[in-house]
Amino acid sequence: MISRLAFTAIAALALAGTVRAHDYTAGTLKIDHPWTRATPAGAKVAGGYLAVTNTGASADRLLGGSSEIAGKVEIHEMAMSNGVMTMRGLPDGLELKPGAKTELKPGSYHIMFMDLKRQLKEGETIKGTLTFEKAGQVPVEFNVESVGARAPAGGHHKH
Repeated sequence: MISRLAFTAIAALALAGTVRAHDYTAGTLKIDHPWTRATPAGAKVAGGYLAVTNTGASADRLLGGSSEIAGKVEIHEMAMSNGVMTMRGLPDGLELKPGAKTELKPGSYHIMFMDLKRQLKEGETIKGTLTFEKAGQVPVEFNVESVGARAPAGGHHKH
């Protein structure tokens, strides 16, 4: 017979895994663990990160989205150009090639939350909607990690 303490520990671990691993499916797209960083007071922008795997036979495109915490949500790219880090919006969105995984991560492709309505605090979740050319609008929640996070807490989930 399992002790009450062991049962409580197992239940807590199971619940923690459920809360942290949040994945979404939209047609042939699998969206893995959307997250963002906490922001300092007064910040007007924040980045959003996730991975999208296109299991289908044709490309789709991440066009942007919306969020309860931002006036505007765009897709951006950061890249090194002549030794200088540059950032630019992708007005045509980001192509999601068939059979490929596309990662939006710090220092690369990312979601840009613009005109923030409030400070983002570590530990909370932020509601948003991703807009895809073919898959349409997909409601998701972004976990808010620490200000300096380089990846979601517990690392990126592998499935």
